[in-house]
Amino acid sequence: MHSVRPPKKALLKWLDDYSSEVDNYGHLLLEQLQAIDDEIKASIVPYFESAHLDARECFHRLARISLHPDDGDIGCDCQYPNALPLITRKGLFGEVMSGMFTEAYEFVGKHEWLIPVFLFRNHEDAGQYIYTLNRDPERKREVLGRKGDDFIAIVVDKDGKVVRFIAGEAKWRGTWNASTLATVMLGPKIGPEGDKVYNNRGVWFEVNRALNVPLGLEQLQAILLDREPSKFASIIASLDRILAHRNPDPVERTDLILLAGGASKKRKPQTSLLPWKTIPEEYKAGRDLQVVEMIIEDGDEVINSIYDVLWAKDKPDAGI
Repeated sequence: MHSVRPPKKALLKWLDDYSSEVDNYGHLLLEQLQAIDDEIKASIVPYFESAHLDARECFHRLARISLHPDDGDIGCDCQYPNALPLITRKGLFGEVMSGMFTEAYEFVGKHEWLIPVFLFRNHEDAGQYIYTLNRDPERKREVLGRKGDDFIAIVVDKDGKVVRFIAGEAKWRGTWNASTLATVMLGPKIGPEGDKVYNNRGVWFEVNRALNVPLGLEQLQAILLDREPSKFASIIASLDRILAHRNPDPVERTDLILLAGGASKKRKPQTSLLPWKTIPEEYKAGRDLQVVEMIIEDGDEVINSIYDVLWAKDKPDAGI
């Protein structure tokens, strides 16, 4: 289960934040203040380990390897999530940062969000990859993405009832420019050469048609039932009523979009990719919407430097 609080001091040292909230639209721009150092990394790593622990236990059990294999032991080079390729790590990084930012910063509506567990155990192809790699180290390949919501957090009232959830869509790109943004948000271009148009199957399409009660809530309840049925009994019961087909309990949804990666050479500081104080016209769902933009340098190196040391015996010391 997820049990580590967000490293707020490390985030303040690493990222400058510019936030706005207008009606039911929130925007948070995060810009790198300094390169990630050992102190920042050491403060961030425990959060990543907590986020991935449930899936690590599931996938290591599936592959029949120790949770913490020593050097030379079976599975020592095939651990989750360390053994995953960079492109997969990028996706996981965005999903973990979605949770970290949700817990660390004030989002639209000023709710108190709870993340009982991350949903990474549902990344079926990652589990298959770890299983296969453990038996044949030469079988390295790209890993298919996880289906469903990238991230789920909930709001629980004093009676243990789930009254709201936030569902996240995280996108990582090495460089964000106008063309990249349009392709991500509107989908790739189609049509004859010279007359191509966006196919409108990008992030806006997915967010606008998202279910009011998504699969992520079902997956969350299943993990809670498996891991901590007594501790989360009231939440499990509340989710059961929300997920019912007939006369379900109502629940409010907040949409989260995280755009993370590097800046184009022409970008000026404090310049957002999406509108800052006006809700984007492409958003039609009518729910609360929170946009987070994370602009950092040397993103591939940052991501690898974090995932390379998860559960490592020798880690940088945190001084924050």
